[in-house]
Amino acid sequence: MNITHNNYRFAGLIEEDEDGFFAVCPSLPGCYTQGETYEEALRNLRDAIQLAIEEMLQHGEEIPQYHQASLELLEFAY
Repeated sequence: MNITHNNYRFAGLIEEDEDGFFAVCPSLPGCYTQGETYEEALRNLRDAIQLAIEEMLQHGEEIPQYHQASLELLEFAY
């Protein structure tokens, strides 16, 4: 049996909030998590992405391809 492996790349966004850190993968709807520390949020996001990929593969869904991402800080004064 010939097993092939694919490599996937995803952008992750980790933002500090009042409870610690919130992490999301914008390319995978519903793929978000949190952690008390940045490192924990990053580990949890990696786990969430891995679970999302495994579920998509099990259901024969197409895995989104990585697209360039940009983060901009937008400031507003009122």
